[in-house]
Amino acid sequence: MAKVYFTKDHEWVKVTGDDAVVGISDYAQHALGDVVFVELPAVGKTLTKGDEAAVVESVKAASEVFSPVSGEVASVNAAIVDQPGLINESPEEGAWFFTLRLSNPAELGELMDRAAYDAFVKSLE
Repeated sequence: MAKVYFTKDHEWVKVTGDDAVVGISDYAQHALGDVVFVELPAVGKTLTKGDEAAVVESVKAASEVFSPVSGEVASVNAAIVDQPGLINESPEEGAWFFTLRLSNPAELGELMDRAAYDAFVKSLE
């Protein structure tokens, strides 16, 4: 069973075993507006928690996507490079950014679950 965690920078990470899928939250895509460009990390790149991993640009802003945990990039979602608007349509499902092989699963304990993230977002309004 996959477990989903969130960061205060509005990334999500869905973990199954030692594999993690990373993307941005619905809140983040709403804040960005219409996404027009995505730059993803290279497969094989080693990321440390908090590293800039990707870039997402909208008609009104550019934003970095940070790695919520440490690991090696195992794959990237080429579909969102070709169709960046998918991020606006399905930010927490189909429009994931990259997958990682976790190198330090203990870092997951520093992230928020859905309830804590929802409360955090509510505090921003």
